[in-house]
Amino acid sequence: MTSSHMSKKQDLPPTAWAVLGLLSFPGERTGYELKKWADSSLRFFYWSPAISQIYAELRRLEELGYASSARSGPEEARAKRRYAITAAGREALSGWAADTTEAGPPVLKHGLLLRVWLGHLAEPARLRAMVCEHLERTREELAAVRDAAQEAAGVPEWAFPALALRWSERQHLAELELGEALLADLADLSPQDGAAGRQAGGDAPTPG
Repeated sequence: MTSSHMSKKQDLPPTAWAVLGLLSFPGERTGYELKKWADSSLRFFYWSPAISQIYAELRRLEELGYASSARSGPEEARAKRRYAITAAGREALSGWAADTTEAGPPVLKHGLLLRVWLGHLAEPARLRAMVCEHLERTREELAAVRDAAQEAAGVPEWAFPALALRWSERQHLAELELGEALLADLADLSPQDGAAGRQAGGDAPTPG
């Protein structure tokens, strides 16, 4: 691999590695199929890139020699371009996956909690309704995780994705428990709690 390619390898964003990771499983896939695979796996514990991101990264990976593609023949009514990982791509991905220094800490961006943090500007009933809506969405996501885990169960090539989905199931169960506890915490607040925050003035609740 040239020094130029080595430099580009180091600069690859997580999205590129995720797309290359999707290609590392057996078979060739179209960009649309990669998006479906991401939606039924990656999104439950990381995120799912948009279809435009997937195609952009596929082009980048091809330029680096990490992926290859070929158009379908006349036997298909609609021509499709299918992508596969190359030997160089698998080698680079193996190196990245084994490099624990690049993993980084988990990042939590909880939109509901941001609104709870600003609860002094909202009506208590609306906050409780938002938590209930969050719980309902989480239950739906949990069902989707379990469906995906069932699809992966018993498929040797998907043994590690199945482990990630099992972790995601436990994470969603924990999120439900946290949401129920948050509802109880909101119920314990008196009508006066937070009311002062709706008034001008007052010190921020920080030490020092």
